[in-house]
Amino acid sequence: MRVLTAFLIASGVCISALSAQQPGGSIDLPAGVREVLQVKGVGTQNYTCTDTHDGLKWVLTGPSAKLMNSAGKTIGSHFAGPTWKLDDGGQVQGKLMASKPAPVSGSVAWLLLSAQAGTATGSLAGVAYIRRTETVGGVAPAGTCEVGKTTQVDYSATYTFFAEK
Repeated sequence: MRVLTAFLIASGVCISALSAQQPGGSIDLPAGVREVLQVKGVGTQNYTCTDTHDGLKWVLTGPSAKLMNSAGKTIGSHFAGPTWKLDDGGQVQGKLMASKPAPVSGSVAWLLLSAQAGTATGSLAGVAYIRRTETVGGVAPAGTCEVGKTTQVDYSATYTFFAEK
């Protein structure tokens, strides 16, 4: 009986550990962060048709978007990296932590990214997390493609930058 109990406990611990390592659908922020900046990104998600081990597919090469403040004024740009660069010189690169499907069909996923160490500068120097929400559009075209062809798909999203308190 003790062997069975020990096995069940060990199995539960292993399953818990595996579940914790799986990429989750939660883009919730850790406790103890504060919002630094929120902008709207408007532009394109750019794809190149690539021959993968699963056949020809549209592969994301990166976004190209303007970042706008709440008044609609362009204050920066978003491009491959992923990188966000403000006109005032502030800049940060992100690394994917979690994603979840967008609630709007045909829209790119909502994301939680951590700031890559050493990339946050200027007005974005304190940024620890970036969250992409409220996405519209941006999904790669369906169907087949021709190797080397590129396409740009219009999208918009809200990007919110957070710092540790």
